[in-house]
Amino acid sequence: MSNQDNRPVILTGDRPTGQLHLGHFVGSLRSRVGLQDSHHQHLLLADAQALTDNADNFEKVRRNILEVATDYLAVGIDPTRTTICVQSCLPALNELTMLYLNFVTVSRLERNPTIKSEIQMRGFERDIPAGFLCYPVAQAADITAFKATVVPVGEDQIPMIEQTNEIVRRINRQIGQDLLPECKALLSNMSRLPGFDGKAKMSKSLGNTIVLDATDKDIKKAVNAMYTDPNHLRVEDPGQVEGNVVFTYLDAFDTNKEELEELKAHYRRGGLGDGTVKKRLEGVLKELIGPIRERRIELAKDPDYIMDILKAGTDKCRDITQQTLDEVKSGLGVFHF
Repeated sequence: MSNQDNRPVILTGDRPTGQLHLGHFVGSLRSRVGLQDSHHQHLLLADAQALTDNADNFEKVRRNILEVATDYLAVGIDPTRTTICVQSCLPALNELTMLYLNFVTVSRLERNPTIKSEIQMRGFERDIPAGFLCYPVAQAADITAFKATVVPVGEDQIPMIEQTNEIVRRINRQIGQDLLPECKALLSNMSRLPGFDGKAKMSKSLGNTIVLDATDKDIKKAVNAMYTDPNHLRVEDPGQVEGNVVFTYLDAFDTNKEELEELKAHYRRGGLGDGTVKKRLEGVLKELIGPIRERRIELAKDPDYIMDILKAGTDKCRDITQQTLDEVKSGLGVFHF
């Protein structure tokens, strides 16, 4: 792949299993918008990966490709500066995955902490879909196909980056040259946002999300449901900021840091009610989500425009990934015309 201006290549993306939410925004979307000029950025709609645990609902995945792409554009992703593509339409990724599977053992996949955690969370036990168990290899194929050196992830995904680099080193040793670059994880300042119910992670499957086109009524309802300090029973009581979900969200989204620090000090010494703090957060979230929601409404009126962007981006990425596949096959001595 040509990279004449020497900007780092970045690959990131999402599984299209539902609309994106504030957890995605703070974990990756906000930084993606800021990286568009400093990096060659590719956004992968990972529909094939989504099928590893949604094989009984192809329609859900297919439908959400358009929904997630619309979210991308609504938050400020510019298709002239960031390439958006659809994973299942890039056949080179499947071939790379098959090649890489020969360099990874089942026991190594089962030791991957991210895989172990997600298997437990989904209750698979030993009844694990093979595609799900092997998706670290497919992810390695995605990253290396673009020769990405930077991959924005949450902390829970760092083992996936480590496994990708293991595969890179094995392939390079087999070929006898550093054809594929290793990649580094790029962590956001807040890589994980708790759900509004206080659960450890905002998740579509847990139903504790605030989506990017939430109405003002939805925002108010979610904020009112948030936990604060259970020991802060009266306004005059000192309150605890640490572990307080409302303040966690204010840290993530309130841009007036000076006022926020004063608010925290007031809460800690007492005399500040939870209702006042929640009212501030409600205003902050309405100000953030309102413009995104309005842009999204306009974009959704022209789905053909979104599809044209996806087709153009996917066509471009098909050439990029095929070039990498050809180089890997040639280096490994795989027969091909």
